[in-house]
Order: sequence, then C-alpha cells, then structure tokens
Amino acid sequence: MSDTEDGTSLPKTPFWRHLLAMVYDLFLVIPLLMVTTAILVAIHGPTDTAAVRTVPAWQQWTLAYVTLIGFYGTFWRQKGQTLGMQAWRVKLVPKGTSSRVTWGQAAGRIIVASMPFILGLMPYQIFDVNDADLWIYVASAVIVSCGFLWRFFNKERLYLHDLVTGTELRLTPPRKKN
Repeated sequence: MSDTEDGTSLPKTPFWRHLLAMVYDLFLVIPLLMVTTAILVAIHGPTDTAAVRTVPAWQQWTLAYVTLIGFYGTFWRQKGQTLGMQAWRVKLVPKGTSSRVTWGQAAGRIIVASMPFILGLMPYQIFDVNDADLWIYVASAVIVSCGFLWRFFNKERLYLHDLVTGTELRLTPPRKKN
C-alpha cells in the first residue's frame, strides 16, 4: 500500500465536503432505515392509529444502529468511503496507520457521532415540542451539533468521533480522466 493509499499524505477534508458527502449518504440511509422499519412493522403488525405503538422503541433503535453500522462499516472497511464520500473525494482512514478501518472503529464512530443527537432530543422528553420556548430549540441545536463543532475548537481539526475512534477524514486526489 502506497503512502497516498493509506491516507497519511492526503490533506485534511474541508468541512463543507464532509457535509455534502453526508447529504448524499442520507439519500441511501433514509430508504434503508425505512426498509428496516417496514420489516419490524411486518413482524409486529400494523396499528389502527398513530398514537398506538406496536413496535417497541428498543427494537427500532437496535435495528437502526445495526443497519447503520453494517452500511457504513461495509463501505469504510472496503475502500474507506461511502458512495457520498466517493462523490466528494472524502476518505476515512485510521489515524497514523496504514491499515483499514476496523469494525470496532466503524461501530464506535457511529455510536459516538449519534450521542449528541440523542442527548439533544432529551429536552423533548420533558417539554412539549409544540409549546417549547426558543431557548429549548437553541439548546438542543447546540447539543446536537457539538460533536461536529468540536472540529473547530480542536487543534488537529478532528471531530469528536474521530478523536474517540482514532480515525480521520482525508481528501483524495481527483480521478484521472481516461
């Protein structure tokens, strides 16, 4: 594996490229999560009303995490890139090594990246979403984005989930036209 392939000589990925790669990946992830939810509804049966929940929340969350870890882990383990990351030339590499991303790093990255989102939703367990004050929305938005905001206050420009899992995003060179 050459120095360029392992990612150590590649420049850091700009935030805007990573953001656009995430938007591209959402077009794949959302339908995937819809299919997993449809499977659970097929197992547990439909509901008569939206107020009645037939699928336990823990099953939805567990299946969603397993699906996300499987989706991202498969792409990250093979080439270090999802389809959105390939389109925007973003590559996930283990920090300081020439090896591939491990399943543990992929799972840890997804879990750590989702924790601020889950914590940001906690105030809505107490306050009604429709009657919440502006400060609740602002506080939730700050909490949700803190894992990504970490990048702007970190000397190495790493996200919180990069620091925890020992990974980093690098910018790949443009493809050569044939």
